[in-house]
Amino acid sequence: MINGNNIIAGNYVEIEGDVFNATDPSTGKQLAGDFHAADALLVEKTLNAATAAFKVYRIIAPAAKATFLRSIADKLNAISDDLINRAVAESGLPVARITGELGRTTGQLRMFADLVEEGSWVDAVIDTAQPERTPIPRSDIRRMFSPIGPVVVFGASNFPLAFSVAGGDTASALAAGCPVVVKAHPAHPGTSALVAAAISAAATETGMPAGVFSMLYDNGYTVGAQLVKHEQTKAVAFTGSYNGGMALIKLAQERKSPIPVFTEMGSINPVVLLPAILNAQPEALASKYAGSITLGAGQFCTNPGLLLAIKSEGLDKFVASLGGAIEITPSATMLTAGIWKNYEKLSGEALAEPGIELISKSTSINTEKVNQSVATIAKVSAQTFIANKKFGEEVFGPWSLLVVADDAAQLQQVIESLDGQLTATVMAEKEELPLYGNLLNSLTEKTGRIILNGVPTGVEVCAAMQHGGPFPASSDSRFTSVGTGAVYRFVRPIAWQDWEDSLLPPELQQANPLNIWRQVNNKWTKE
Repeated sequence: MINGNNIIAGNYVEIEGDVFNATDPSTGKQLAGDFHAADALLVEKTLNAATAAFKVYRIIAPAAKATFLRSIADKLNAISDDLINRAVAESGLPVARITGELGRTTGQLRMFADLVEEGSWVDAVIDTAQPERTPIPRSDIRRMFSPIGPVVVFGASNFPLAFSVAGGDTASALAAGCPVVVKAHPAHPGTSALVAAAISAAATETGMPAGVFSMLYDNGYTVGAQLVKHEQTKAVAFTGSYNGGMALIKLAQERKSPIPVFTEMGSINPVVLLPAILNAQPEALASKYAGSITLGAGQFCTNPGLLLAIKSEGLDKFVASLGGAIEITPSATMLTAGIWKNYEKLSGEALAEPGIELISKSTSINTEKVNQSVATIAKVSAQTFIANKKFGEEVFGPWSLLVVADDAAQLQQVIESLDGQLTATVMAEKEELPLYGNLLNSLTEKTGRIILNGVPTGVEVCAAMQHGGPFPASSDSRFTSVGTGAVYRFVRPIAWQDWEDSLLPPELQQANPLNIWRQVNNKWTKE
């Protein structure tokens, strides 16, 4: 049974007001469950509870936080059947995809639990006193990262589990020591309700302060805006469209005290296909990229929306093979009717631009279902691409644009014309890479992750991952929203000068009671 009331500090709160329902995007039919939109009063109560919880949660022992995070993972696994079925019904994504996403969600919760338990992530730095130093003695100064306060997380449409209520933003904020308030995505409220109930139960059973987690519903933008503007909110995490992300950034900047908004706003993820590899294996490359472009109906922020190459016979063979593969690709249900309509609009507008040529469209459309994606590949010349900024905009869905350059110099001009990207990929034979040093350097300036001879779809959740890039791919390219580094979005450094040892946080005490790695007088040690 799904409870569609808002959750504030572990309690369901009934409210009179707007009620909305979820829809199966493959049929357009309404799903079970009434969900109640929050109001300004609930926003106020929620952030009051989160602020009160912060005073307790920020100093709870690392082992207790780790137990809380692992408990969330365990409770999600315990409801996996119901959770997967509901997420499939609300997203139109296949069971295998949602099953894998649940594994990613619980895996990253446990990953952050391990990080918190080990403890060295706080980056403790100690410079001990030097009273004998001349001409001025040095004070004892000790610094570490500390949590910043309540974090508002916006659920993402394309990852109903891994980037939503218990996703990476929530997991990393909780790991940092920050209470979380989630604004549930209206496309999958039932999935959100099930996950929120699991988090609340885990918080209660592990003795966390009540306001450590809350979740509010809204079928529009009002509640989200109120959460961002509220002075007790200290940071925001968002994965979604450029327009949505920029609206949140503007709201945060207009506050009396501006706050960081960590947005991941999408990308066209350029793929550079160098000549030698195209000549050696055009058909294999076409097959690989047909699969990547259409994976999940193209609804990944790392979808390869731009293919870049120099004129060659190998490119001609690649285009012919890619076109054939796209033509027979079956349609897939897109996440919402709105996303499908936007894909149809943007792809149609792009194809109407001067100088563009259609390579191929899928002809295998499931007419028994609605909101079906039509995979599409088109091409333009490098000169046309550079002259028309519209071609550099994201088309969210199974779309990719091939840009054909006359030579390497023109290919580099295309790369230099690009905005910031989440990923960039180079497909090349080993021996040709040294010939394109300047091009590769230009490419690294545009992206947060550069891939060699792979596909951008698929983001490994690990310590080394960088999921974020120069604007407009994300709002701050210094941070990642995937992997353990995501925790650093929600902390700030604090230095303690000349404090009594017993009054310092354990991470900074002389005896190092938590046995973490620390930088002491410029040397890394556990002593």
